[in-house]
Amino acid sequence: MKEFKKRWTARQGELLTLWEELYKNRDIQPLYDLLQSKFKARKPSLKSLDAERIANPLWYLGSKMSGMMLYVDKFNKTFGGLEQKLPYLESLDVRYLHLMPCMKMPLTNNDGGYAVEDFTSFDPRLGTTESFISLADRCREKNISLCLDFVLNHCADTHPWACKAKAGERAYKDRFFFTKKRSVVDSYEATTSEVFPQQAPGNFTYLADSEEYVMTTFNHFQWDLNYANSSVLLAMLDAMLTLANYGVEVFRLDAIPYIWKRWGTSNRNLPEVHTLLRIFRLVLEIAAPLCIIKGEVVMAPKEVAPYFGTEKAPECHLLYNVSLMVQMWNSLATRDTRLLQKSLAELPTEIPTTATWVNYLRCHDDIGWGIEDEDLIELGFSPFDHKQFLISFYLGTFPGSFSRGELYEVNEKTQDARNCGTAASLCGLEKALEEKDTYQEELALKRLVLAHVFIYLTRGISILYSGDEIASLNDYSYHDDPILAKDSRNLHRGAFDWTKKSSAGLNLFTKLKDMIGYRSKEPDFNADSPESVIASNDHSVFALKRGLKHVVLANFSEYQKSVLFDHTLFGPYREVFSQRELVLGNDPFILGPYQYLLLKRM
Repeated sequence: MKEFKKRWTARQGELLTLWEELYKNRDIQPLYDLLQSKFKARKPSLKSLDAERIANPLWYLGSKMSGMMLYVDKFNKTFGGLEQKLPYLESLDVRYLHLMPCMKMPLTNNDGGYAVEDFTSFDPRLGTTESFISLADRCREKNISLCLDFVLNHCADTHPWACKAKAGERAYKDRFFFTKKRSVVDSYEATTSEVFPQQAPGNFTYLADSEEYVMTTFNHFQWDLNYANSSVLLAMLDAMLTLANYGVEVFRLDAIPYIWKRWGTSNRNLPEVHTLLRIFRLVLEIAAPLCIIKGEVVMAPKEVAPYFGTEKAPECHLLYNVSLMVQMWNSLATRDTRLLQKSLAELPTEIPTTATWVNYLRCHDDIGWGIEDEDLIELGFSPFDHKQFLISFYLGTFPGSFSRGELYEVNEKTQDARNCGTAASLCGLEKALEEKDTYQEELALKRLVLAHVFIYLTRGISILYSGDEIASLNDYSYHDDPILAKDSRNLHRGAFDWTKKSSAGLNLFTKLKDMIGYRSKEPDFNADSPESVIASNDHSVFALKRGLKHVVLANFSEYQKSVLFDHTLFGPYREVFSQRELVLGNDPFILGPYQYLLLKRM
């Protein structure tokens, strides 16, 4: 207990201040008792790793830290099945494994697992708590850090708390937002936007049995939790530390901008959200210090960065660089990299030294075209017309599009929509195979390799979406399932095919394996190493300098380019994979269609 008391003492003053900000005159003793009991229950192997991580607090920023996200059932059915496939993950040097929602959930109305029925029990279709702990133990032995979604904002309407609230128990009704007055609902709606205006309009659901409204920001079956009630925070901290004691090392905190509500505001990004985040971090530092926090904040980087906190009071260790993903797809569609260059050049760097970005090309979710209107106008584009172009391009209906995909959250009034599809299908492989066009198949593979490689070479931690590494195509079979058919995101949530791998998939896998293997050995690719963007004389081509010695040249078009770069790149290099020696200087440099070169200064 000596270590625990030392860590509590060091953070007690700040915790008291934060607790008082949220819960005036509420005794903090229950929090201390909770942390002490959870620390006592922590097994020796976890306490040993706690000590290692305290001694090496930036362990997650090294170049070896690359990851994968997957659905357990889609990957190999169960926790036990996943454990059997850990050698496969090791072959890609996976050091960070994000399991998509796997807590106990309703069979229907579960939002892909984000409607949680029990925050500490697992979906029985995936396995038992014991089988999860076994998986976590094996991952830890292999230096793979296990990440789980921790849904903060809401629970399923079938959660025991919600059931007791429906039964009229006041202590549990107080864990949610109930009102009998329509005027209270209207007052909230007047200042608060809708998350899914087509799928789930409004922020409240009317309960006919009790003749009252309950807040449901995301879906009618997901009830918002009321963190103004200290019992909610204590219960959620209890759940988080229970999972930490199971062996979870990274917590992906879901939908964090929404977790504090105050009438008369936008109910997004309120100051109390940051107070709560800081409490979550301090709690982990005291009771489970090997753990880190990844936040889900889907906004532009300048609006996301505050969730890192400050050097003195850090919050999230990791945050998603959503803009990088969006701009990658924009660059492939337009063959114009200027917005991508701008996104990389303007990525906030004044963040805590303990923090970094998470980069990805695809994930379980849709692609929303959150490009700043001002940036588009500056480059001469009409914001509305350009977003319509991207929507139709990745649907596959725009003339000349190489893509195959589907739409999500279509708004008939505004004509807004989001796009779904696997990386391979969006990059043109599906269309090329359908049309038996070997040249287009070759170009599709080049796009796919270029996009993934670029994600691995940018600053931050890079994560693959399972199946993309073997060029999996869209899975249209979800249309045959009445439940899954309601959500087009299931298009890219197909089962991993262990029985066959296409030549394109094998080619991509090999190139990614080589890239990851090289990257993991080079300090220039540490998550916090310097990065600078170097433009060329052609909008399709630019260079990215990483660390002291490495440069990647990338051509985002299907045409050969003769380009000139800034003098800051002049000098002799060796291309990493071909070992070809070359010199950048005053003469034009030739890059083939979708070609990338990883150069190391000699």
